[in-house]
Amino acid sequence: MNPKPVIIEEYNEEWPKAFKLIESALSDELDGLVIRIEHVGSTSVPGLAAKPIIDIDVVIESMDYLAKVIKKLDLLGYLHEGDLGIKNREAFARRDIYVPYSSEGNVQYEHHLYVCDEESVELNRHIMFRDILKNNPLLASEYANLKIELSNNFTLNRKAYTEGKTEFVTRVMNDILRHTPKDGIND
Repeated sequence: MNPKPVIIEEYNEEWPKAFKLIESALSDELDGLVIRIEHVGSTSVPGLAAKPIIDIDVVIESMDYLAKVIKKLDLLGYLHEGDLGIKNREAFARRDIYVPYSSEGNVQYEHHLYVCDEESVELNRHIMFRDILKNNPLLASEYANLKIELSNNFTLNRKAYTEGKTEFVTRVMNDILRHTPKDGIND
């Protein structure tokens, strides 16, 4: 099997619109089970180059609701993949290009879907990193340039591409956490 190439595109105004359409379908089906639905990842940051895949975190109050959420997402065409080694974050794959299913039967934008509880470290990391990039255009530009360079160097090696991004994300997150006052009090 040939690996799927890593392709980075310039920011696309369609990404937030695609998220809203998917969010609407999810909200309708998961009504009452979800606290919020977050657009995370690079496609959620205006102006940021990214792989054209929408990352979505569905936030539930507790993993006690997961069984009901899995059943509802199954109706929309999602397959539960488990936590894939990340606590309090459950991954879902799409059965086909029409997921989430709708009465119109339209092809849906490519996306990754995760269900997290409010305590999920990964959820909070996604949101924190997204917000850092949204509030720091120079850092977002540096990240975009890195992703373009990595995709050029590792077009057919997703693992190496991801490892290169991970170093940047870890450094940024550690810098932010080091400079964040504890309990909101400046020393």
